[in-house]
Parts: sequence; structure tokens; C-alpha cells
Amino acid sequence: MDPWAPDPAENRSWADTGYESRNSADPDAEFDRTSEWRNPPPSDTGRGWQDAPHPARSHKRRRSWKFITLVTTVAVVVLVAVTATIVSVVAPGKKSHPIVGFVPTGTSPEQDGEQITTAFLTAWGAGNLGLAAGYTDSPQAAQAALAAYREGLHLGTLNSSTAGATALAATPTATASTPRIKVTIAVNAQVGAPASSGTVSGTWSYHSSLLAYQKPDSPAWSIAWAPDVLAPNLTATTHLAAIAVAPTATSVLDATGNSLTTYGDAGLNTITGVLKASPPKDLGQSGLDVEIQAADGTAVKGSQAVISAPVDATLATTISAKAEQAARGAVAEHPQSSMVAIQPSTGQILAIANNAGFNDFALTAAVAPGSTGKIISAAALISQGVLSASTPVECPAVYTVQGISYHNDKNESEPASTPFSTDFAQSCNNAFSQWWQHESDGRLAAVAKQYFGLNQAWDIGLGKPGTYYKQPPGASGSELAQNMFGQGQLTASPLAMASVAATVANGTFKQPVLLPGAQQIGATPLPANVDSQLKSMMREVVTQGTAAGLGFGPTVYAKTGTADVDNQGQPNSWFVAFDPAQDIAVACLVLNAGYGAQVAAPEVQHFLANY
Repeated sequence: MDPWAPDPAENRSWADTGYESRNSADPDAEFDRTSEWRNPPPSDTGRGWQDAPHPARSHKRRRSWKFITLVTTVAVVVLVAVTATIVSVVAPGKKSHPIVGFVPTGTSPEQDGEQITTAFLTAWGAGNLGLAAGYTDSPQAAQAALAAYREGLHLGTLNSSTAGATALAATPTATASTPRIKVTIAVNAQVGAPASSGTVSGTWSYHSSLLAYQKPDSPAWSIAWAPDVLAPNLTATTHLAAIAVAPTATSVLDATGNSLTTYGDAGLNTITGVLKASPPKDLGQSGLDVEIQAADGTAVKGSQAVISAPVDATLATTISAKAEQAARGAVAEHPQSSMVAIQPSTGQILAIANNAGFNDFALTAAVAPGSTGKIISAAALISQGVLSASTPVECPAVYTVQGISYHNDKNESEPASTPFSTDFAQSCNNAFSQWWQHESDGRLAAVAKQYFGLNQAWDIGLGKPGTYYKQPPGASGSELAQNMFGQGQLTASPLAMASVAATVANGTFKQPVLLPGAQQIGATPLPANVDSQLKSMMREVVTQGTAAGLGFGPTVYAKTGTADVDNQGQPNSWFVAFDPAQDIAVACLVLNAGYGAQVAAPEVQHFLANY
């Protein structure tokens, strides 16, 4: 459907607007302002709507135009160029009020109408808006509209000319002695998008028209002002705007050129849709449109004129075909399963995999991370000098805070001589809950942000920042005690927890990204002694702790997690790991499934073995 075609529902051309605001001119019905936004005037047969013809005109004579004032006191004629504001002409022997206006010198009313139009266009093109507005019968409104035109289009050069003049029929108020001339004008405007949209510009070529008329009982002429003199269909309540048109991604690919949709993953399908709809600004080449906008900046439907079309392009992501295939195979082992793999050295997301119907829990899950959150708690305690990996820490079977008692799973406990690294490897909760007072006043949340880049929004390349990990900074008492072992109001996604493992692997947080070269927020590198102790403790999980005997290789570091959920049959199963030999970190979440070591850990082992 042609957006420039008339709307049948309104039974009128979309150009039939705006002329009712004409001032002193006679707005008679026979002056028809039919839109010339897309279509040339009848005299331009065979030319496209964007053409700006300059038809030859024959004149018996050509003389300069001028403003005149009739004064009764001096008999002198002063002629000046078009840039002058007033030219005085004295007519001796006449007694009348002074009349100020433009007096053309054509040999016909059509030539006179073209002359005042040319004067108007010349001043407009030169940027002398006050002078241009002075040729109209409503200078104040005209000057404001000319300024809005320049501002809205980010106007560069403007070249325009007359393209034909037609005398309108006489009326009771407009006789042969006061002719009215419809003048068609051809405009070529160099327009551009706002600087914030990038350097995109082009030439907008179109036709408009105006009404020039001779004032009653005067040789002076004027232009009947109406907003659509500047461009068809403008009204007193609308304005023009040049806007950048973003290119689209024709397809979204993995790092080796495969379409993300070929994997059949809910998360990758969602990402494809988002990136196609809102690709990054540096993709392809933006186009440029001119449109009519209402006062609130909304576009008038069907008013867009294409100056240049955007150049679309394919968009490559960081997804690795090898990693994605391994992750898809791993999550197939259990329903409600999701996995994210990250390259620690760069933060690039290598795999996003889901086996939860249409759900993308790999990015969107917001559940307690369970004991995988103890990586952050351990980092806080060690970095603040509260303890070290070798500090003896008892893990009592029951620990009570503010009247709330926390029981270790199966009432397990560790004696007072137990090194903190062993408590970590065995994932004994109350070895962590008892330190809540040392992490009050937001210190635990501060460490999550300072060293791991968490508790703040990340833009991974989807154009809309998201927070994938949330820990209440004001948590205290029993709530903070739960946060210490990864539960309570603390929530995380597999993306966030894969990043936690990657930060330990790399020693420095690298914000996860889906697009190569995307901007990444930073964080403070983990102190070397803290990072080395975290690595030692995560290795002990594999060799002697909850992940021992599951088949992980000699270069794998990990942490299990089991998060209880009220009124849920099984706990959520978590597992995070990294392998520096392969520069890979991974997190897996299986909802309502059981212990991390029994469900999520085997999926990660499957991934690493196949990667």
C-alpha cells in the first residue's frame, strides 16, 4: 500500500491541511493546495516527485524587484537590491497613507508572482529568515516556521526556484486589478540527522506552492502565509524533522557464520529477534528520512519521505559453534536446565543453552545461587582479612540468628579444627552464616560489585542493560546470614554465576558480552593472594569435596550449589566450573532437580568433555 496515497476513510488527500491559517490573503476555494510532496506539478510531466525542475521562462523584460513606500512629501525614487529592507518611491501629488511592500516589475501578473516568490526563496536560501518572512503577510509566524524548518532538518544548503505560475480566477474580493497567482516552487534542501545519530545527510528534493497576490489599491505584492508554503501538509501544530533510520540485521550469526536460529534454542532465538529489531549502531549504514511530526515529536502517519535507505548487514555474535553444540548436548540431559559458557580472558559469551521450553533461564533466571554464592562470600572474608583458606573454622550443625535457626543439610558438621578451605569444599553452610556480622553495612554486596562486577546493570550487546545478579545491600541479621551461603533474597542467573567463575579463572572481571568489541564495564582485579586462595579452594571441591569422583580433569576448578525453595519439591541444582587449559568458564542451573553434585555437575562434566 502506497503510504502517500489518500486515505479512503477520510475521503481526502493527506495534503488537504493547514491552509486555513492564511492571514490577509483571501483563502478562496479555487486555490487548491494539493500535495506535491511526492508528485510533481502537472507542468512537470514525466519527472519523479523528488525532481526539482527549473523550467525555462520567457520574459519580455527582466528588471530588479524592490520594496516601495509611497510618501507625499518628496519626489525622489530610490532603488536598492533585494537585501534591502525598504525602498522608498515618491509619487508626487498623491495624498494617501504610506504603503510598504514589494513592487514587482513583470509584464504580467504571473511574472509578478514569480518575482516576489524568487525574492522570498533567495532570502530563505541565504538564511536571512527575517527578510524572507517580511515578504509574507504574517512575518512573525513565517519567521518562526522558517526557523523550525532549519532546526528540525538540521539544514545545510538550500536551493530553490520557481517552477511555474498560474493565475487564479477572479472573485468578488480578488479582481483583475488585484490578481492572485499560484506559484509552484522546487526545493532542494541538504538535510541531516541529529549529531547523536551519526553523520548521515542527504538532499531532500520536493515541490510546494504558495499564493502571491497584489494588495488592493496598491502596486505592492505579498505572499499569503501558510505553514505548507515550506512543504506540503505542514500545519500550525506540526513541524518537519530529519531522522536517522537504523539498519536491520538480515541475519544473526555465531562466530563461524551459522545462523543462531539453527540451534533451536529459546535463548538464541530471543537474542536473534532482539538484535534484528535493535541492531548495534555500528552495523551497516543508517538511512535518513524526513517526516512530519506533531508537537510531542510523534510522527504523522504516512508522512515519511525517504532521503536515503539504510544499508542492512549480517551480525556476528561471540557464540562459538563448538561450545554451543556441547552446551546443547549437556542441557538435553534434564528438563528445566540452562547453561552459559564464557571465555574468561575476554568475557565473550561462547554458549547459551536452554532445555526449558520457550524459557531462556540461562539469562533470565532470578533464583538463589545456593552454595555457588559462597565463592563471593569467601572472597569477601579473605579480602577483608577476616580469615584465610587455612584458618580453622567450625561448622556447627545448627546456627541461630535473631531467633532463626539454620541447619546444615543432613545435620552435617565440621569440628573447630577444620580449615576454611575444607568447609568450602564440603559446602558446609554454617561455616559461612556465622560471619554475617563481619559483612554487615553492605560489605558483602560491595565485594560482589567491586571484584565481580555484580549488582549492577550489564549491556551484553542487546541494547538494553540488565541486572543478572541482585543482592540487597541493606541485608542484615538472619537475611545476611542466609546470603552468606547463597540463599535468602539473593538472586542470580547462570550468566552471572558463569561470570563469577570466569573472574576467579582470570583474576579480573571481564563483563560478559555477546558482540565482539562491545563496551564492557570494569571492576577491581581480585587481589593476587585472594584469587590464588579461591583457586585452591575451588580445586579442592573437585579433588576432595562435593564434586570429587565425578570425572573432572586435572585442570578443572569448581563449586557445587544446592538451593532450597519453599513449596518446591526438589531444590534447584547449581554447578560452576572453569578450566584455564581451555580458557572456559561455565555455569549450569537445573530447576527443581536435586543436589548440585547429582544433577548440574554431570551436565557441566558433559559440556567440558565435549568442548
